[in-house]
Parts: sequence; C-alpha cells; structure tokens
Amino acid sequence: MIAAVVPVKALAESKSRLFPERARRDVEELSLAMMGDVIACLRAVPDLARVVVVTPDPDVARKAEAQGAEALLRPDPGLNAAIDAATAAVAGPGDAVLVVLGDVAAAAPADVAQLLAAAPARGAALAPSRDGGTSALLRRPPDAIPARFGRDSAKRHREAAAAAGVAFVELALSSLAIDVDLSEDARAILAQPTLGAHTRALLEAWHA
Repeated sequence: MIAAVVPVKALAESKSRLFPERARRDVEELSLAMMGDVIACLRAVPDLARVVVVTPDPDVARKAEAQGAEALLRPDPGLNAAIDAATAAVAGPGDAVLVVLGDVAAAAPADVAQLLAAAPARGAALAPSRDGGTSALLRRPPDAIPARFGRDSAKRHREAAAAAGVAFVELALSSLAIDVDLSEDARAILAQPTLGAHTRALLEAWHA
C-alpha cells in the first residue's frame, strides 16, 4: 500500500512572505486553493491508496475532507516531526509513504506516478524543487530515512539515505519543480501547463 501525506500549516501561519501586499484572507485562500489542487492531483494517481492531510487547523481539515482527502488533525510540532508522526500513523512497516508539500500546486498525476514507479524496493525517491528543496519524497519502508524538509533538503535527504545505507533515486520532474514560497514563485508557476484549476483561477484573477 502507498499512502500520500500532505502537510499543511495553520492558515494563520501560512505563507507569511507570499504576496505581502495582499490581505491576509487572500493569502489564506491561496493556501487552500493550492492544497486542493495537490489533493486533486494525488487522488488521480491510481497507485495511491490514501491521501491524508496532516494539519493543526480545523478549517484546513474540514476543507481537505470536503475535497476528498482524509484529515489528520494534530498539534504542530514542526514540519518534519509532523510528517514523521503522520507517516507512522497512516502506514505499516511494509507500506510506502509519499510526502507532497501542500504548496506544490502544479503537481501532475503523471509526474507523481513516474516518481512512484522509480522508487526503490527499499529506500527513497525524491523530486527536488528548483531552489534545492524537496517537493515530494517517497519512503519505503516509511521510516527508511527521516524527513529533512526545509532549506537544502534535497541534499540533506540524499545524505540521510547514504547514512542509512538505503537506495536513493532523484528525479527532476517539471510539474514538481516549484513549491510556492514567494510571490515570484506564484508568478512563475502560472507558466506551468499542469497548474491546478483552483490555483490558476485565483492567481489569474489577481494578475488580471
């Protein structure tokens, strides 16, 4: 079984650097739109048995469930701790877990499926973001390596796999290359042909 875990911050804390010129409510709406597009992408990947959003925010949890995902509502111990705890909660030792960040709004089912197909029998498969981060990480078994999301995380995941002595595959996949952290990321992502409907509609309305 392969489960997908999507970590999403509380709306009040989401994307504090994104579009500082816009009202806080607009930024929260964008965060929900991006999450919705990630959920839609993952639900369209046949090999994924579950899509689980982990969040400390009840509003995010309700929205995720309305969009067809499961919601795991838990306090926020920090991104990597939240990812590893959610991974342990949704999968057994023989399973695999794919983590996709909730702001990878252009994610395409075909690219996600390609990452799953490339994953080793034991180890990790990673799709990097263009800034050296990690947009998606598959681990089999779920604790093959610890989560190391954050700055330069592609490198740190690679090092974790080497330290654990497990196989590691890294694929550059265009639809997973941009995670939206800054306003220039949001503008760049409009050029992605796979950008999800909710995020595209919102960004195009803002830049009309």
